[in-house]
Amino acid sequence: MSQQFSAILPYMMLLLLSTASLSAQTPAGSSDQPIFKATTREVVVDVVVTEGKGEAVNGLRKEQFQVFEDGKPQTIDFFEEHASRTRPAGSLPTPPAMPPNVYTNVPPAPVDDSVNVLLLDSLNTPPQFMSYARDEILGYLNNVKPGTRMAIVVLNDKLNFVQGFTSDAALLREVAFKQTAPGISPSLVTKSEVATEQELESFMGSNLPADPGGANAGGSTANGKSAGAPMIATSAVAAAFANYQSHKAANRTRMTLEAISDIARYLAAVPGRKNLIWFAGDFPVVIFPKFDQRMEYEDNAITLREVRKAANLLTTARVAVYPVYANGMMLDDIVSADNRSLASAAPPGRMSSVAGMDNNAAGHDDRAGLISAMNQTASDTGGKAVYNTNNLDSAISRSVADGSHYYTLVYSPANKTMDGHYRKIEVKVADSKLKLSYRHGYNADEDTVLAQDTKKEGDPLRSQLVHDMPDATQILFAARVVPVTPQPASGGKIAGMNASLSGPTTRYSIDFFIRWSDVALAAGADGTHQGKVEVGLIAWDTKGKSVNWEEGTQQMALKPDVYAAIQKSGIPAHMEIDLPNTDLYLKLGVVDGTSGKAGTLEVPLHPVSTTTASTSSAQPKTN
Repeated sequence: MSQQFSAILPYMMLLLLSTASLSAQTPAGSSDQPIFKATTREVVVDVVVTEGKGEAVNGLRKEQFQVFEDGKPQTIDFFEEHASRTRPAGSLPTPPAMPPNVYTNVPPAPVDDSVNVLLLDSLNTPPQFMSYARDEILGYLNNVKPGTRMAIVVLNDKLNFVQGFTSDAALLREVAFKQTAPGISPSLVTKSEVATEQELESFMGSNLPADPGGANAGGSTANGKSAGAPMIATSAVAAAFANYQSHKAANRTRMTLEAISDIARYLAAVPGRKNLIWFAGDFPVVIFPKFDQRMEYEDNAITLREVRKAANLLTTARVAVYPVYANGMMLDDIVSADNRSLASAAPPGRMSSVAGMDNNAAGHDDRAGLISAMNQTASDTGGKAVYNTNNLDSAISRSVADGSHYYTLVYSPANKTMDGHYRKIEVKVADSKLKLSYRHGYNADEDTVLAQDTKKEGDPLRSQLVHDMPDATQILFAARVVPVTPQPASGGKIAGMNASLSGPTTRYSIDFFIRWSDVALAAGADGTHQGKVEVGLIAWDTKGKSVNWEEGTQQMALKPDVYAAIQKSGIPAHMEIDLPNTDLYLKLGVVDGTSGKAGTLEVPLHPVSTTTASTSSAQPKTN
């Protein structure tokens, strides 16, 4: 590690370790660590208590609550009430300035007890309704409560990070207006495709041969050709279109599930409750699926492990989902029977016109399935669903207000076996008239099991190093990114894995500084601590094309003195890479090889002046 980087280690250690100490509003170890720990397994339950027309209930005491897991009473180890606070605009502190060329994925620590994320989902929403939802969001931001901290992400063909947490309403309005313009995703089954299918059916039907006998008794026409051929062709076209729609619906479901997981990783290190306000016209995933929904996931080639991983990430990050139906009022023809998904009451891609189903009845089924899925997702995560209203501005206000006042209950479950089963949570208060919203259960999964299964499907690090995605904060780290001095001589080997990189380049040195407490370090019988981290980076140009990348695995067998040292200085890692001397985005990432937890960070790079570093000419690698 360079001497310059070593000089700033005390500063970086203070910054990273400060996030490990918890605020007075949060139970020890619950905000930035997994709920299920290696020593004591703690379950954190955030409970929203309301009465009447949704007014928050203040001043409840610990002894007024009861918690049950799988029907058995649990002892509440920690209890605290969190209340929203009105703050003047600009009163929230800003994060400390970083040293030159040093970056971190430590999120700005929110002052309030809850934060809000607006997810504008154009992947699952027709463009005309996305425009309406955006206008309603802008209306809300024109009258947002001072001090409300909010972030904005957009989902279309991928998850896009638009704005990190800020209480600057003017900035939120600007980015919402400029960067959330709706577009048609190739994965969305649109009404135009439904019309195309209907036109195909009409065309094929109009070309059927006449059947004087009423039943094609002879099986042939006057010219000797089979009368069944056109019917077979029509059925083939319908079947092909149905398969196409089903494939798109399954793809859309998988993309949505991955986006939800990525949002949870982004929120992992943010303390307190997180309210995910999800605007969409369809909700193709449920977090804790029932039996028939699990079967439908499998029919769409989506493994239950993927679903469980998303559920566990949301649970650990304490995310409550507020699904908001972006289309406004639910009219009979708004939700097409052809735009089906797990949120619907029938399989994806089913075509009402081909099957002969009455469109009006299909619309009723769709609405019932959609509402059921929204309520299920909200209930499972502790949020509330909003639908059948054109006043989305008010819907955001209610969702933000609902999630801003809550009670945190923490208990160590009596059943400490991590057997992968679903554990049902029930919370009661003495006053039966009060309404409670809270997470209704969790999967008793070991992180290590899911992590090992994930590795079998591909490179878990590479999937996190995508340009413009929210940074993952399950592992916190800092990185110093500077050009190497002096630059290597021209004509040498390329630093990085893009063997075809050529032309003038600048070599960069990247020193990682990883918070040791986020990495699984198992104690061995000989006194050593063993673990493994995968470190990688990908450089993206301004058009979204990767230009060079590098990755490696760092095996650790730390002797007692080294283990004691990294608790003071963190886990170091070093990489070098050659990059074109132009505007780039460098995505850095760390994945724990044991638990599968990830940390990522995107760094903007600009052309280096010749006085700062010389450039060399990259040559293809030779073996």
